[in-house]
Amino acid sequence: MKVKVTSKKGLKTSLSVLVDKKIIQNKLDEKLEELKDKVHLKGFRPGKVPPQVIKNQFGKAIYGEVIDGILKETSTKAIEENKLKVAGQPKIDLKTFGEGKNLDYTIEVETLPEVKLKSLDSIKFVDYEISVDQSTIDKRIDEISKSQQNFSDKSKSEVAKNGDMVIFDYNAKINGKSFEGGDGKNLQIVLGRDLFIKGFDNQLIGVKINESKVVKVKLPPNYPKKELANQNAEFNCKINNLKKPIETKIDDDFAKKIGAKDLKDLKDLVKKQITGEYKRSLDSLTKKNLLDQIEKLHTLDLPPNLVNQETKILTQNLKKEDIEKNKEKNEKIAKSRIKIGIILNEIAEKNNLKVNDEEIKNEIQKQIRSMPGQEKMIMDYYKKNSNAAASLKGALYEEKIIDLLRKKSKSTKKTVSLSEAEEIIKKNANSNQVETKTVKNPKNKKKK
Repeated sequence: MKVKVTSKKGLKTSLSVLVDKKIIQNKLDEKLEELKDKVHLKGFRPGKVPPQVIKNQFGKAIYGEVIDGILKETSTKAIEENKLKVAGQPKIDLKTFGEGKNLDYTIEVETLPEVKLKSLDSIKFVDYEISVDQSTIDKRIDEISKSQQNFSDKSKSEVAKNGDMVIFDYNAKINGKSFEGGDGKNLQIVLGRDLFIKGFDNQLIGVKINESKVVKVKLPPNYPKKELANQNAEFNCKINNLKKPIETKIDDDFAKKIGAKDLKDLKDLVKKQITGEYKRSLDSLTKKNLLDQIEKLHTLDLPPNLVNQETKILTQNLKKEDIEKNKEKNEKIAKSRIKIGIILNEIAEKNNLKVNDEEIKNEIQKQIRSMPGQEKMIMDYYKKNSNAAASLKGALYEEKIIDLLRKKSKSTKKTVSLSEAEEIIKKNANSNQVETKTVKNPKNKKKK
């Protein structure tokens, strides 16, 4: 095989490849010999069909299969020998081919840009720690206790108060006419939570058992029957029972009932939960900040085909007019994703970062532990969806790169209260989260 670089302009490289006809003939002979034991033709015993007969019968198909294999093998070798990091699918143009002839073809590829990594010394980020006060923990535990609320029956002489459970039948009408979905039996609502229809709860305060009450409300904008949304309705309610809340004592026994070892353990678990909720959001902002700085540090020419592919992915579910309207914006996002992906991959390669099968298994086991009883479902999901496993591997790979960036960059520890954390998150809520597309060299992919 002879390979020659015929053109190199920017990120486009053209190669000329010549494969000697003797190599092709040898491959054809090997293929015919291989088929001799597999082909069954009338008049010949199995395994005794002469190669020439097979060639006469299936010549064109065999030649096409052999040439296809030679093209894959030689084009891959030509790219590797010239140390090209290919971006996308190479274009192959056959110049000369045919039985008894040399195979002459060209390969045109777009390559990934050379990345000269800048020092990370100038990159800075804030490493947030969350401070959770005891009153916030107590409030969350109180909310948990209310969600586990027990009730006891009230007497017939007692009236409904805020916090009581009211159990009732109802028949609703609009302009004096009944409507579909306007009847209900033994509906239970806790007064003050306002979870049924806005303004409904307050009108039931003061009712007694066996009493009838007409409640007037406006149906919500998201009512299932669109034609009834925002309509004024009258609910004729028959009160079946009233229940008052039983005070839940928040102690070790309560903590054990909901899965903690004791009250102290429950408080620690709740603190960890609250901290985790805010920490994840703040870490996401930190990641974006790191990626923004990495992007600004580097100047790269980007392969147009990768940008086009990414733009198509971004806009695949949009209407044609929306695609045109946001064309510039979407192209900018696509370029940012590709650029950051190329830089991150270069950082990973330079630092020999990889994700092995054991790490993927450990991550799946972590998911299983977080979803007790769902082991089979999770395992089946990854076994049946190769894309899911690849996506998980990609997420772990990116996580390693981000961890490396955090270690190599200058961090400032900052402890913030929940209100401060909320303000930071709110302030950055409208900033676009850049999703990276780690672009790998095919040669390196094989090694992993």
